[in-house]
Parts: sequence; C-alpha cells; structure tokens
Amino acid sequence: MTHPISHPGAITPEALHSRLHTRVLAQSVEFYESINSTNRRAMELVDAGAPDGTLILAEHQTHGRGRLARTWHAPPHTSLLFSLILRPPLAPHQAQRATMLCAVAAVEAIAETTGLAAGIKWPNDIVIAGKKLGGILTELQAHGQQLAAIVVGIGLNVNLDAAQLPPLITPATSLAAELGHSVERLQLLVAFLERADALYDRMLAGWSPFALWRQRLVTLGQPVRIATDEGLLEGTATDVDENGALLVTTASGRVQHVLVGDVTGRAAPPTETP
Repeated sequence: MTHPISHPGAITPEALHSRLHTRVLAQSVEFYESINSTNRRAMELVDAGAPDGTLILAEHQTHGRGRLARTWHAPPHTSLLFSLILRPPLAPHQAQRATMLCAVAAVEAIAETTGLAAGIKWPNDIVIAGKKLGGILTELQAHGQQLAAIVVGIGLNVNLDAAQLPPLITPATSLAAELGHSVERLQLLVAFLERADALYDRMLAGWSPFALWRQRLVTLGQPVRIATDEGLLEGTATDVDENGALLVTTASGRVQHVLVGDVTGRAAPPTETP
C-alpha cells in the first residue's frame, strides 16, 4: 500500500473556480472523489456533446490508464488526475499538438509553482532529473478526416511517496520528493489551466506549440532504444517533426520516423582517449 507524504487540502470545484481565470478551459467541470478513469468519462461526455474545455477532475482513479493499456497508480489526494475535452479546428494528423500544448503547460506550471525544472521525455512523459513525474494519455474522436474532439488525460505525481509505486521503465518521483515538502495541488492545477488556456487561445488562432514543445524535450541528442511494433530500434534521437514523430538516426545513418513506441536510454558507445 502506498502512503501520501501529505495532502495540504482537498480540491473542490468551488475552490478551483474561486481562483481560476480562464477563457475556455475548465468553464465546465465534473469532479469525482473516485472514478474508474477520467479519460473514460471524458470520452462519454464527448459523445454527449460536452463543450470545448470541459474538465474532468478526480481525487482517485480505480482504473487509471497510461499509454499502451498500462495502469496509472496514484493514492487518493496525492496527485493531480484530470482530463480535458478539446475541440480545436485541427485535422486528425495534427492532434498531437494538443499533447504538446499540455506538456508545455505542465512543465511551465511546475516551474512557476515550485521552481523545479522539469522536462518532456518523448512522447508524453513529464520528467525531472531522469525520473518520471507524470504522463499524458491523448485519445481522439474523429469522423473520417474531421476531428470531433481530443481528450487529453494528465497524471502528475505531487504529494506521494514514489518509492512505493510499482516498478516502471523510468524510475518515478514526485514534486514533494524532489522538494522535500508538500505542494499545494490546487495552486499547481490553477497554474496549469491558466497557462494551457493562454496557449490554447493561440492554437485556436492557428499557432502551433511545436517549437515550445521541442525546446523542452530532454530526449533529443540522446542515444535511445525504442520498442516499436516492428521490433527494437536503436540509434540517436536527432529531432522531431511537426506532427510529433521522433527522428532516430541509426548507426548506419538511416533516419527512422517513429510515431509510437517506448523509449529507454542506452549506453553511448565508448570513446577513445588520446
């Protein structure tokens, strides 16, 4: 069983609205003390016609989901667990921009509220000092070439003892573990939503968050090993394209575009000393 370090206050919709100043995001909020999955509920609300910016927030998820059908573990009142319904005028192949936007907003909100310098590990992890702080799961609803909605689910480890979490490909941490003290989760959530709202306004006007996202990627320039559907790919992460694909240069010089996969580091080849 995991044990929270502390939780300096429950989050309620009333407390959120009293501090939040956004134009689109979280104007409509559903709050749950416990729910199976905020992303699952968000997809139900998409079908029901929920408006752009709808926020589904939970203190605990019984079946929280990560990428590739993995489970997301977080004890009650220790983390930020939420999903956003976005309805931007994008084509399906541009939907990764919503993930980019939310990842950038998360990193900037963490810096604003804690002073910690987090980064983004391709494709969707929030990391600090090589340890996983959070993750993003994006799901789409499209009708042919028409994008109806994007659901962006986010989990951030705030006030939990990450040592008690199940083993992960990337070692886990939390903001409290990095700081040595608890973090006010509501303050962090407000900072995220306000930053994401400002960026979303720009995206609705045609701007892409690609450049900001690329600047915050910690994967670029690193030797990587990627498990893909076609097998194991090894090389150096040299760049990303505007749709979010990772460009990996293999030892033979071939450049591979990877859209989906698990990235782990690999040891760089030894260098000779004079």
